[in-house]
Amino acid sequence: MTAQKSSLQAADRAAERPLLLLVDDDPLIVESLRFVLEDRYQVLTAATRGEAKALLRRSTSPPSLALVDLGLPPAPHAPEEGFALVEDLLAFNPGMKILVLSGQNERANIRHALTLGAVDFVPKPCDIGLLKSRLEYQQMMLAAEEPEEAQPVPARLLGDSPAMNTLRALIRQFAKTPFPVLIEGESGSGKELVAQAIHAESERSREKFLAINCAAFTPELLEAQLFGHARGAFTGAETAKPGFFEQASQGTLFLDEIGEFPLSLQPKLLRVLENGEYYRIGETEPRRTEARVLAATNRDLREEVRGGRFRADLYHRLGVLTVRVPPLREREGDAMKLFETFRALYTGRMPPFTLTGEGAERLQRYAFPGNVRELRNIVIRLSAKYAGRSVGPAEIEAELETDYAPETREQGGGAEIEEEIRRAGFVLADVLEEWERRYIQAALRLSAGNISKAARLLGINRTHFYSRLQRLGLQSEADR
Repeated sequence: MTAQKSSLQAADRAAERPLLLLVDDDPLIVESLRFVLEDRYQVLTAATRGEAKALLRRSTSPPSLALVDLGLPPAPHAPEEGFALVEDLLAFNPGMKILVLSGQNERANIRHALTLGAVDFVPKPCDIGLLKSRLEYQQMMLAAEEPEEAQPVPARLLGDSPAMNTLRALIRQFAKTPFPVLIEGESGSGKELVAQAIHAESERSREKFLAINCAAFTPELLEAQLFGHARGAFTGAETAKPGFFEQASQGTLFLDEIGEFPLSLQPKLLRVLENGEYYRIGETEPRRTEARVLAATNRDLREEVRGGRFRADLYHRLGVLTVRVPPLREREGDAMKLFETFRALYTGRMPPFTLTGEGAERLQRYAFPGNVRELRNIVIRLSAKYAGRSVGPAEIEAELETDYAPETREQGGGAEIEEEIRRAGFVLADVLEEWERRYIQAALRLSAGNISKAARLLGINRTHFYSRLQRLGLQSEADR
């Protein structure tokens, strides 16, 4: 009896520990970290990006913390697979706190990981005490965010810029209609918040709002999640299960990353949008749904249609109404309002840091390629590093990404541009070519030399992109 009670107590303690996903291909590091962290966390491990994604798809309770190496198979000496995993994890759970633990701690890698959405970067070999304290801090941040999630959604669309005022007006206008809405915008700009705001302002606000990330599932699992399945429809289907279209029938269904929607399933989605009909997997009788569909993408779907990766009729059906979420660099004055909001939210019980005038000026000149998500993570890091201290331009500069996403000349100030023009030998074509070269090289790094993917990142077609490579003499970088 005593042994049984002890076993139950141990199980209770395990259930109370937060889940931590650890992704590293070095078994010695994995076992060592598991040993030192398992007293505070339930540690889930994976050796590759694919294993990590498969683990999350099987998980009924996904982790809110992740510790990720950059150098993962099949290219353990390059950071690209780790960068891709950071994006995958945030696509699966946008609220996940990702700490990068890597020996590839060059400044460009650190900044790019943080811009993608990682909240911290711990170089290898690491001090275990430091690692534990940083994990504990992120756990505290997760707890601090819970009250924010309970706020009315429209109240969290902060900003007084003309771009945000236009966005809010469109939300109010489109919320009153029954039609699908396509929400376009860069990663980290707040597309899901916009979808939640449309739902909250609509007549369906008392009904369910369900969200699914189309990039987080295999085509087979995505089909089952959306449309449901009958008992015995496939191996493991021991009971019948309703899909999201059925569960959200009177409410709103948000399809995030719709640009990743499998081509094989697009006819089924088109049928639902056209007449509300769908079939559970394994059934022959049609069902009906009245769910309103909102979809979001950071891709140019018109380019996807031209490339044969997205059906034109589905694009036109989804894009009856279109909302563009402005990137933070187009929201004049909003960055500092958001900065102050995040500073108040994430300070917690620690004394807040103060921002000098020069620090604020440097922040205002920054382009924020990672948008609001990047700004939030910058504030989190500053709160952890400089509690009760003053933060100037040097401290701000250390948190910004300028290697992967160069800032524009306008952000450097008019005086700087005028001084450059006065210099002997200034040729505008040479300056523009150099900036073009930097962006193309950054896209090639992000895509591991894949020309098609790099072209999509830059929003141009493959043929046009290849001609630019030839003109700039960069074919060798694409072939690496």
